[in-house]
Parts: sequence; C-alpha cells; structure tokens
Amino acid sequence: MEKLKLIKKLLEDKKAEDIVILDVSRLTNLADYFVIASANSPTHARALADYLEEELTKRGIDIDHLEGKDYGHWVLIDLIDTIVHIFTPETREYYGLEWIWADAERVEV
Repeated sequence: MEKLKLIKKLLEDKKAEDIVILDVSRLTNLADYFVIASANSPTHARALADYLEEELTKRGIDIDHLEGKDYGHWVLIDLIDTIVHIFTPETREYYGLEWIWADAERVEV
C-alpha cells in the first residue's frame, strides 16, 4: 500500500488528474494493481513518466519496463506488481480500461 500511496502522491505532485487505483489481483496475473491517471497532453504524459521513473528509482523501486513514452498518448510503466497507465484524456476514454476492468475493486489510498 505504501508504494501505491507514493505513486499517487508523485502523480499528484506533477498535476496528473483523475487518478484511479484498481485492485486487479483476483482478475489477472499481469499485476496486483493498475494505477490509471490522465495527463493534459503528450508532453505532460512524458514529463509524468520521467518524474515517476526518476523518483521511484531514487527510492529503490525497480521499473521492469516502460512503453509509449515517445508517443505520449498512453505511457505504461511496469513495476511488476503494479502497472501505471498515464493517458491523454482522449486516449483514456478510447481504451476504457476502467470499463474493461470494471470488476476490479477501486482502492483508496
């Protein structure tokens, strides 16, 4: 739970919006949690990803891989047990992860 609190705080520090945390542990073996956040532009999404990468690494949290930063409409940061999705609003709506994973429990931290 501490990692989720940290991720949420770091995203909030850089003005990410509409942050949602889903517990997907009983639905998939991909990860235990999805953190979904909106950035107001591809540039903002890249800046959020850079900031998260830097701050998590400083704290000894390993990033398995990062995808989509060049394009910036959907950046995925895989932390093994947690996957962070940073979307532009239009891309978030289009892919509808919250709808796809509607059976997942929302987590408040």
